[in-house]
Amino acid sequence: MTRSLIAHAKAGTIDQAPAVARIPVSAYTDPALFELEKKRIFRRLPLMLAPSSELPEPGSYKAMTVVGVPVLLTRQKDGSVAAFLNMCTHRGNPVAQGEGKASRFVCGYHGWTFKNDGTLLGVASSDDFGAIDKAAHCLKRFPVLERAGLVWAILDPASTLSIEDYLCGYDDMLANFGFDGWHVFAKRTISGPNWKTAYDGYLDFYHLPVLHASTFGSDFFNRANFFAWGPHQRLTNPTGTYTKLGTDQSIDLAAMDEKDWPIDALMAGVWTIFPHISIASFYGGNARAVLISQLFPGDSVGESVTNQYYLMEREPTDAATIEGAHQQFDFLKTVVEGEDYATGKRQHEALMSGLTDHVLFGRNEGGGQAFHGWAERLVAASDDELKRIFAAERVAEAAE
Repeated sequence: MTRSLIAHAKAGTIDQAPAVARIPVSAYTDPALFELEKKRIFRRLPLMLAPSSELPEPGSYKAMTVVGVPVLLTRQKDGSVAAFLNMCTHRGNPVAQGEGKASRFVCGYHGWTFKNDGTLLGVASSDDFGAIDKAAHCLKRFPVLERAGLVWAILDPASTLSIEDYLCGYDDMLANFGFDGWHVFAKRTISGPNWKTAYDGYLDFYHLPVLHASTFGSDFFNRANFFAWGPHQRLTNPTGTYTKLGTDQSIDLAAMDEKDWPIDALMAGVWTIFPHISIASFYGGNARAVLISQLFPGDSVGESVTNQYYLMEREPTDAATIEGAHQQFDFLKTVVEGEDYATGKRQHEALMSGLTDHVLFGRNEGGGQAFHGWAERLVAASDDELKRIFAAERVAEAAE
């Protein structure tokens, strides 16, 4: 990838899609399609629910609601991660809230108790309640996989889709970040527009010097190449230079031996995990960090919710680094919420007028074209077709 980017930078070119694409406005505004996307994308496909460092040790847990599904993630005694439906098997009350560390969970409604591994441990006043098979009333498990310092789960307990196939080898690329040992510095949740409108922005460098002129600057690059692993993408601008961390020194990668290329130069750009994750590198406080944006559809077609994680390669210990990291995280809130998402909400309101039937994605917006193609394809696919699609994609990526 880096060789390709250097070659394009020298030639002053970018990869381009074959033609300008027309995406129907209904892809953003149709409430029926929106509900179908929640059901056939977000409740059928693996979702990245947490960085591994959010569950740092056995007993760590995290409760969250994802497209209406209450989910409980726990770190087991053996170090593995489990994902459960956060619903007591008595009356359905969630057994955990927030995050923390616990060896067991007691339902706050009637006191039923579950172990960290989902096992039903105790029924309150069991003699009065009556005999039940405890083994048949454990917390319901979701398929889960932890790779590259990230945790994926499928919100369908009966799913037989291979998460490994779904990742198409992309997890091998993401592993180069080394997230296993990173530190969760800060988190927050922000509201946004339609989920595809929001996601378009993560796949688009074309807007950077215009929409972000007052934050990134009007001379910021607006060209990008994208590399694909199935529906997952990396976007980055064609360049042969790298600015060394903590300096203004620009390094010519083409003049270096490839074995000396720094890993943060090789991992530059925006890495997206379909259908809802963006990972972008930053250096707040002169320390290597990433902003992970975790995007979910909201309650209505024009709404979304994004959890932002600021992960740092090492936990900062000095005041200057801590302050710099806070400033970077606050700056990114201004960029995403105040510029990207505010624009997306205005855009959605205009599209809801019904006075245009399509939007355009240029030849320089191939990443967005690919995203919409995958969204349409996967909504239409049957469960068996999903398995065939990703098994074939994984084989293709392995062959390359």
